[in-house]
Amino acid sequence: MARKLRLEYGNALYHVINRGNYRADIFATEGAKLAFERCLFEACEKSGWMLHAFVIMRNHYHLALETPGANLVAGMKWLQATFANRFNRMRKEQGHVFQGRYQAIVLEDGAALGAVCHYIHLEPARAGAVAMEDLARYRYGSFHWLRQAGKRPAFLNFSTALGTAGGLKDTPAGRHSYFEYSSWLAADEPARKAMGFEDMCRGWARGSTGFKKALVREHKEKKLHRAAFEAETAELRELVWEECVQQCLRKLRCEHAEDTATRKAAAWKVAIAVHLKATTTVTNP
Repeated sequence: MARKLRLEYGNALYHVINRGNYRADIFATEGAKLAFERCLFEACEKSGWMLHAFVIMRNHYHLALETPGANLVAGMKWLQATFANRFNRMRKEQGHVFQGRYQAIVLEDGAALGAVCHYIHLEPARAGAVAMEDLARYRYGSFHWLRQAGKRPAFLNFSTALGTAGGLKDTPAGRHSYFEYSSWLAADEPARKAMGFEDMCRGWARGSTGFKKALVREHKEKKLHRAAFEAETAELRELVWEECVQQCLRKLRCEHAEDTATRKAAAWKVAIAVHLKATTTVTNP
């Protein structure tokens, strides 16, 4: 099976998700949840990550994290391997703890990141693990840490979650308003749909079309074509193909208006088609 895409660059933002092997309840006990939280915090310290939101459920976790040092893969390898070793050693077991490679969806800063933070914060209530009015008491996530301003680690950053909930600040009043905002969002299905809650764990990137195209442009052609070959989403492949066409048009100084003004077998069109077929996974249509 093809491996999923990993895009790494400075100050990248991700929604990271993984589950227990065979969806096992690896976080069924309080000790397991707290042990993973300790590993996560260690990984943030070691990797220099900024954590915008996180939650640990019975059989999976969600992270909204930022990697200033373009080190998602190295940090995640340390996090999952360290927890798995500790988990197996504690239970005197062997074998895989997680179901496989984690999912890492690239996020655009601002609204896209904020929506993921809200989704993560509401996850325990949405899953029925706790009532909405008791969400702040759910110990195993960043929502719990929001009111622990004097105790929370420095890498926990609530600025985007608060800012996208109406320009709130990380103050007592702002934090109280965020709890009210979260309660409203939990009860307002159209608002959740508008934020894309139903598709929050799908795809390779979340954000504007311009943001996704910029991701394509900012990574070298060779790497992108290899990634596109491995990617499971048609959207990414088509963005790669489109950018390749645009590069060819710029090099040939052709305008879009000429696309329909010349016949399909025009030499410059054939040249572009040959180039795409040789360097990408583009289909004939």
